[in-house]
Amino acid sequence: MARTMEPLAKKIFKGVLVAELVGVFGAYGLFNKMHTSQDFRQTMSKKFPFILEVYYKSIEYSGMYGIRQQDQEKWLNSKN
Repeated sequence: MARTMEPLAKKIFKGVLVAELVGVFGAYGLFNKMHTSQDFRQTMSKKFPFILEVYYKSIEYSGMYGIRQQDQEKWLNSKN
């Protein structure tokens, strides 16, 4: 019985590993897009504000301040 479970366990492990890698690279891609595009951050603020909040907090935690304020100023000026 143990031999028949080994291939199944390997398939499950590979599936979990692939899912985690896709998640990590997807999160990196999203972070990179938000970090390089203020327009994308504005889109995220309208559609997924909680994700944008995580981005701002992670940036501020790393010691980079002022991005949130720059975004808010630009978006406020573009409305006027």
